[in-house]
Amino acid sequence: MASNTTAPDDNEVEHEFGRVVRPFVSPPAAPGLDPATGVDSKDVNLGDYSARIYLPPSAAAKLPVIVYVHGGGFVAESAASPNGHRFLNRLAAACPAVAVSVEYRLAPEHPLPAAYDDCAAALRWVLSGADPWIAEHGDLARVFVAGDSAGANACHYLAIQPNAARLKGAVLIHPWFWGSEAVGEETRHPVTRAMGGRLWMFACPGSTGVDDPRMNPLAPGAPGLETLACERVMVCVAEGDHLRWRGRAYAEALAAARGGDGVELLETEGEGHVFHLFKPDCDKAKEMFDRIVAFVNAP
Repeated sequence: MASNTTAPDDNEVEHEFGRVVRPFVSPPAAPGLDPATGVDSKDVNLGDYSARIYLPPSAAAKLPVIVYVHGGGFVAESAASPNGHRFLNRLAAACPAVAVSVEYRLAPEHPLPAAYDDCAAALRWVLSGADPWIAEHGDLARVFVAGDSAGANACHYLAIQPNAARLKGAVLIHPWFWGSEAVGEETRHPVTRAMGGRLWMFACPGSTGVDDPRMNPLAPGAPGLETLACERVMVCVAEGDHLRWRGRAYAEALAAARGGDGVELLETEGEGHVFHLFKPDCDKAKEMFDRIVAFVNAP
């Protein structure tokens, strides 16, 4: 895998919009058999991007397939990040499911839409059944997309495209959406709101701003949410996350567009952004994990 996990000297990237300092994650998690879950994993190089595939033990029957997109503001993290790797080992075992984590290109070296393009290509590759693990063990009639933060943003992008394949479901964990106008109890302070869009413009310098439909699915002129190509959608938000109100507004608007059907909103009290990756054994993380497993396994 061409990992996005970098050495310390490579963590600072200069760009015309400023500098990004990537958090150093050491060491990257290697693929292979996970003793705690019995899940096996391997990396597949697919050109501009790669994928890490997770196969649970005793995968005799055809299993749902979860295409996972990691977070990090489109500028950091990796499919080899240890917290995400642990989460997907556990998720693949618990469902059970075949999981595919996308190693997409990062900005600013590769500005958006590079990451979107890689994720779309990875989803097409999964649906083609080209990999033997997916072909033998995956049920391509039960394909889900899932992701956290920027990865959840990418999941919306994948499902809202005009030619999107019909998916069984989507799980958006603490989705990174924003907009020029506040929703819910978001801050109304103009300077603070502008700061909320700086990372987006860094990752996507060709964007028109935070009301770009890719960042603000509720913006005027954005594709109608009724066209989202998912049978069911689960949106997770956290009380201590400044993105909470945006995620909640997205879930409510999606439910309204669908006549109230097929949308599940999970609000976690007392926790912050992507807490489940940093505190996977806390009660709230276990509750969220169990809800995601139940969502994937629902008829």
